[in-house]
Amino acid sequence: MSINVSGVNKKFDDFVALDNVSVDLPTGQLTALLGPSGGGKSTLLRIIAGLEDADSGTVTIEGNEATHLPPQKRNVGFVFQHYAAFKHMSVAKNVAFGLEIRKRSKADTQKRVAELLELVHLSQFGHRLPSQLSGGQRQRMALARALAVEPTVLLLDEPFGALDAKVRKELRDWLRRLHDEVHVTTVFVTHDQEEALEVADEIVVINEGRIEQIGTPDELYDQPASDFVMSFLGPVTTLDGKLVRPHDIDVHTRPEDGTGKKGRISRLLRVGFEVRLTVSLEEVGHPDVEVTVTRANQRHLGLEEGLPVWISATNEAALEPSVQAAQA
Repeated sequence: MSINVSGVNKKFDDFVALDNVSVDLPTGQLTALLGPSGGGKSTLLRIIAGLEDADSGTVTIEGNEATHLPPQKRNVGFVFQHYAAFKHMSVAKNVAFGLEIRKRSKADTQKRVAELLELVHLSQFGHRLPSQLSGGQRQRMALARALAVEPTVLLLDEPFGALDAKVRKELRDWLRRLHDEVHVTTVFVTHDQEEALEVADEIVVINEGRIEQIGTPDELYDQPASDFVMSFLGPVTTLDGKLVRPHDIDVHTRPEDGTGKKGRISRLLRVGFEVRLTVSLEEVGHPDVEVTVTRANQRHLGLEEGLPVWISATNEAALEPSVQAAQA
């Protein structure tokens, strides 16, 4: 394992940020620390980086005890959400900074900087100041600067959080491709479920200072260990007392073999290629059910507000409350 965190606890006054957290982060993988704001994910990342001290527990990086090492001796690269660039230095100088303080030769530094600027597609912008770059370009510069010293581990704290949705999407695609090229062990913090599911090899879900579940994106999405994990990793609705994904509900405009619950479409909202339905059931006391269908399916069935429909969960789509309790 590249990073081993064992029994880590951290409190800020009376607030418990991390509660006996233990996790192994594999070498060469891109791991996401995912959870709600205040859940403890950034605190864990900063403890791995040496930017925060744990109250108790240990951190091992590539087999080396790192719990009490200062950040500069852990051989980690760290990328912040807001770039932390040297504003008076050019892009090339920003990337070269870590190499220069390590007394690398001028020739080696220039060669490494040129390689990295090409890697992050900023070769033509090396002479510019950070203020002359777009937000996405500045973040790529920050990644190049972190990679310059050839770190054992690359740590990213919500690296795309300050960017707009389109640029975030482009950058996470780029980060995945970059990781596949350089193969450095990478850990990134995010509260964006789609980002974690799309980019990461493995996801660590953290909530209220504790680890809820660790697994691949498919494992967490299809086999959530608790109702929190299922609810956090995508939309859910309730049908017959069970949590169900809205896209895992079948909609019919007539009863199918006597199955399904009868209701009426009380709201219809088109969002791109999706159509989101709110179905009010005839069953007294049952909450409204959220259903997602494709635009093509909506047109085929003639779904519209006010139309009576019958809905049922697809096979194995729901997570039984008893299963949730047993797995939590």
